[in-house]
Amino acid sequence: MHEIGEYIVKSSNGICKIEDIVHLNFSGADKKALYYVLIPVNDDKEKIYMPTETENQSVRKIMSSEEAMELIIHISDVNEIWVANEKVREQCYKEAVRSNNPVELIGIIKLIYTRKKERLDKGKKITAIDEKYYRIAEERLYSELEISLHKSKEEVHKLIEQYRENDN
Repeated sequence: MHEIGEYIVKSSNGICKIEDIVHLNFSGADKKALYYVLIPVNDDKEKIYMPTETENQSVRKIMSSEEAMELIIHISDVNEIWVANEKVREQCYKEAVRSNNPVELIGIIKLIYTRKKERLDKGKKITAIDEKYYRIAEERLYSELEISLHKSKEEVHKLIEQYRENDN
């Protein structure tokens, strides 16, 4: 069981902070069951109530600072998640975002970055789907790295660039 004040990654909402663990007094709610009161980091006005017994199905602890640094150090080793079929690509984006797996998020960020560069070189714009999932994947990844490393988004960005430059 997670603790109050802990950060978790929820598949449908991204990074959330556990604000409380309560019994609900709502009609239709199981009064005996315990619920996490979750506050998404990207929307502190929203509250999510999640039964504690379903936690393993849709949440995980955020990365430790050591795991976050390992991920950053090895970003260049992560392959793009390449999907040639346009119709299947969006589904892959959705699955990667839903998984909240940092390596998968990096894979689609790299893919979309490459696709954007290729399209711009041909005088085309980035597709709306690519733009949407790039923004979502980057937000989810950076949110977790910021909290794990106790750094701002700008500091995380600089850290990633530093390791990317050292690789080249």
